[in-house]
Amino acid sequence: MKNVKLWCLLALFSLGSPLVAQAQQSSGATAKAVLALENQWLESQKTNNPDLVAPLLADKIVSTGSDGEVTNKTQMLAQMKTRKYATAEYDHVQVMVYGNTAIATGGYKGTGTDASGKPFNDNDRWTDTWLKMPDGKWQCIATQDSHVKT
Repeated sequence: MKNVKLWCLLALFSLGSPLVAQAQQSSGATAKAVLALENQWLESQKTNNPDLVAPLLADKIVSTGSDGEVTNKTQMLAQMKTRKYATAEYDHVQVMVYGNTAIATGGYKGTGTDASGKPFNDNDRWTDTWLKMPDGKWQCIATQDSHVKT
């Protein structure tokens, strides 16, 4: 009887292994896809082109700035249009996938001028929450950033 149980356990494990491997491969592909979207967001800053990021943002996105201000998509894009970036870089970007949700985190350093022409020198940590929409596209549904004290 022990041998039958052991054989059944091994059979179940061997059947499940390809599913686990497939899930890990799928998760890896999703992480790469979300990372590409994050890089598109960064490119929108580097080129001062908010139109690159607009389709990545869900209509009901919630953005919490480092000052605690909560804004929607329209407000986010309007703010992006007023900033002129001289530099923009990410570091330590990671993407964790949980089914149809992905959490991306990283560091950001950027310089430029704000709407009033005042220079900024940002050093932030950010978290973006991505959701796979019914049409299969990934969109950011929430974003938050915090200033890094130096």
